[in-house]
Amino acid sequence: MTAAEMLDRLVGFATVSRDSNLALIEWVEAWLDDHGVTHWRIESDDGRKANLLARLGPNVAGGVVLSGHTDVVPVDGQPWATDPFTLVDGGDGRLYGRGTCDMKGFIACALAEVPRWVEQEFTRPLWLALSYDEEVGCIGAPRMIERLMADHPRPAAVIVGEPTLMAPVVAHKGATNLRTTVTGREAHSSQVNQGVSAIHVAARLVTRIEEVMAELRAEGRVDEAFNVVHSSLHVGKIAGGTAINIMARECTFEWEIRHLPSDRYEELRGRVDAYATELEAEMRRRAPEASIVTEALNTTVPALADDNNAEVLALCRDLLGEAPAGAVAYATEAGQFQRAGLPTVICGPGSISQAHQPDEYLEHEQLAAGARFMASLGERLQRK
Repeated sequence: MTAAEMLDRLVGFATVSRDSNLALIEWVEAWLDDHGVTHWRIESDDGRKANLLARLGPNVAGGVVLSGHTDVVPVDGQPWATDPFTLVDGGDGRLYGRGTCDMKGFIACALAEVPRWVEQEFTRPLWLALSYDEEVGCIGAPRMIERLMADHPRPAAVIVGEPTLMAPVVAHKGATNLRTTVTGREAHSSQVNQGVSAIHVAARLVTRIEEVMAELRAEGRVDEAFNVVHSSLHVGKIAGGTAINIMARECTFEWEIRHLPSDRYEELRGRVDAYATELEAEMRRRAPEASIVTEALNTTVPALADDNNAEVLALCRDLLGEAPAGAVAYATEAGQFQRAGLPTVICGPGSISQAHQPDEYLEHEQLAAGARFMASLGERLQRK
């Protein structure tokens, strides 16, 4: 099976994060069984989703992990020209379908190479690590990483196959999603002295969130390796109020912190929390029941630092040529592997600019480059 044929199979599984990925996992398990590959399923708490860990080669330390997430983002409301869950060759050098670049293309390149890998005599193992729920906060990978580290010989390198145009990436920002709920006191809008508008207070806090970014820039807390050189704080959703002539009792907004590897999430959030505490005290002088509550919607996805990666970076360059190493603003599971003590880089086919878009595509040339990378990796793992 070619990489394109494998990608066709994988795209056909509508593994949107809100739904199960088990049909895809079961198909991959059968593919691995057909080729005598040992594998382990690591399920979610409710059993609706699963990670899949597989090993080719000897059960020894020093192997290479190829990591990819099986889930994709929704297509709801997007103006697709084709069925997003049917791979379509557009005749323009592109293969269209949800997940083609993010990141079933990488997984397809690896799985298509399995029949050749099993015929080779690896001196070190090759691990396939397929996760669930990456798109909603990198939820699935930690328990798979825990199992890998607890039950198996320690790998030497991890390559996370997010779309990087097949160039190694050595750093990315961390990410935390949050929800803040402001509770005030309702009153008639003509009697503003009797109530506390949750919307007005929320607006002040939203403004403070943006001000924190300006402070970071002014303090010189920047990293020129990133296209957005500072940690970013962004409010993406806000809702509140019941009528134009009622002071809003409640306003809720959802926001995120994407922190540089050199910054700490806790410190950045602390700046916002400090102002929220001031606002809450001000509100309670007029309405003792008022409150501001912020909750994290996910466990912080750790940043990937350009550190302890010389060997895995050398491996990628051995397979790809002297490609420059870069940094990306988006978060991935790479930081989770690095936090477990594993040298990690990101490298995969396709461009992040196509990810999450309608008519998402992967260029034929990029898929071919990914396939060549897998073939070269197999050859490399046969060396003493």
